[in-house]
Amino acid sequence: MYCRWLDRWDERRAERGEALKEWTAFALDAALAFPDSHGVTSLAEFCTLADHATADPTFFAGPSQQDPVVDREDGWIRFTSSLPTGIAENDLVWAKVTEARSSDRALVVFHHWNASRRSPKLANFFSRRGITVIEMALPYHLERSRPSSSHADHMLSPNLGRTIQSVRQAVLDGRKLIHALQNQGYGDISVLGMSLGAWVAGLIAAHDPAVKRAALLLSAGSLADMVWTGRATRHIRASLEAEVGLANLRRAWAPLNLENYADKLARTDLDLQFVFATRDTVVLPELGRQLVAKLRTVGVTPGILELNCGHYSLSLPPNVIWAGLSVLRLLSRSQ
Repeated sequence: MYCRWLDRWDERRAERGEALKEWTAFALDAALAFPDSHGVTSLAEFCTLADHATADPTFFAGPSQQDPVVDREDGWIRFTSSLPTGIAENDLVWAKVTEARSSDRALVVFHHWNASRRSPKLANFFSRRGITVIEMALPYHLERSRPSSSHADHMLSPNLGRTIQSVRQAVLDGRKLIHALQNQGYGDISVLGMSLGAWVAGLIAAHDPAVKRAALLLSAGSLADMVWTGRATRHIRASLEAEVGLANLRRAWAPLNLENYADKLARTDLDLQFVFATRDTVVLPELGRQLVAKLRTVGVTPGILELNCGHYSLSLPPNVIWAGLSVLRLLSRSQ
């Protein structure tokens, strides 16, 4: 009975979110994803560039020592994005700081797609336990929203190039923020991501040795598979499937697939924790299990918590409590 109620609750949440989303057309826009590309007009050419980007160790390169110029005042960090998009609101990054007393530990949090607010309860929970929490707005969200936009359609869309650009911008911004935190004296830095934010957190953890722990909630490896099968992305699939099949979408978005960086996530000084919802219709649980299986082939044994709830009902007690405690145990481990 309770599980059926959860399923209905999740479906109502999904329907409310779906009502805000507008259909947009398929587009390649290779130059957005790969700035040095010129005259790319075919999906095959785009996929070749994606293959090269996945193998390129500099594609998600962090800032130089001189790069992280940030402003920190009144509980906020602000800085200019390392990857300008030409949209002024989006190119100014905002991060809310909830400070812990006398601690060099920091947790950088990346919210879910189309988040309309931050998570003060989450921030207070960890800050009271000696961990400073920094909640960074993802591209096109919160303070970075495009004027008059109904949702963050530029962050994840049937525009293949813009989606890569947006996720890459989020990763570069996150790495810039982490580097700035190091310069401010934080020596123990972890990341936490929820849903789409988990892809960002995972990519950062894979590419930035400053990250000691990563908690990935409601995540998987292949963003292409999530979009193709997920309840929240039906409108994107509807635009894509007339132009590109799943196999080609996987290749086009290969730079965003965490499975392709399993060897980087296998570094010995990184602890990983996954939280999956077994009734999730947005990020299907089997996609998360595929990522875990891939990690195990390269010698990673991550922590795993599976909760009998849906994507949205993870936010309800007692699920949110169990998820929070599992993350706290991760953050409490000594390196």
